[in-house]
Amino acid sequence: MLARQRQERILEALRASGGVRVSDLTEELQVSYMTIRRDLDALAERGLVEKVHGGATVATQRTADEPGFEAKSFRERPEKEAIAAEAVRLVRPGTAIGVTAGTTTWTLARYLRDIPNLTVVTNSVPVAEVMRHSGRTDLSIVLTGGLRTPSDALVGPVADLAVRSMHVDLLFMGVHGMEERGGFTTPNLLEAETNRALVRSARQLVVVADHTKWGIVGLSTIAALDEADVLVTDDRLSPEAQATLGEHVGKLVIARSVEENGA
Repeated sequence: MLARQRQERILEALRASGGVRVSDLTEELQVSYMTIRRDLDALAERGLVEKVHGGATVATQRTADEPGFEAKSFRERPEKEAIAAEAVRLVRPGTAIGVTAGTTTWTLARYLRDIPNLTVVTNSVPVAEVMRHSGRTDLSIVLTGGLRTPSDALVGPVADLAVRSMHVDLLFMGVHGMEERGGFTTPNLLEAETNRALVRSARQLVVVADHTKWGIVGLSTIAALDEADVLVTDDRLSPEAQATLGEHVGKLVIARSVEENGA
């Protein structure tokens, strides 16, 4: 069993009971004590569990926590690549698209560089940098300006005013969390307001979010689940979550990610 498969089994056990013991996991998964400790260390680094004596508990999700861009960029890389590869298929040459801040949209930006005659409106500094280094003369980039957040989003009155004067065919939006009642959320109030302006500017909303975002609720709601025309996520999202999202979003696209080898 690969490390990522073991870790998903550990997370499933945590979701079911709220806590796990190392001794129980070694017996259930038929691996050594040290292997389980390494798995728990990896999950703790990703902010998914809290280690306690002899085991781990579900990580406390704080609605106002906002991890920095650099920290988030290392998480769920295969899933983000798979999501980006599926999402870019929705883009036609010669269109205007919006791209919000986030590490999944940043991954998507590399794929967007291959679309001819594209106009990209973004409030993300990293996304704009990726597009700027494409070397394409038929690519137009509009960076909104504004105050910079820990996630490298440009937000606030300047960004909102710029966005309100524009219209895009598609908006690709990354989120901090998604949940049935809370919808698509972020811990940053200013970012939520700017993202809402971006949503209003778009003919279609495409949310790109990996499976770890399910069940997380940030401080502020950007949009309800049923406002998403398309949601692109990965195949590690639980069947229950897929069923719930399928009832709300216009179209649910499941991207198949390639498992990374591990100990």
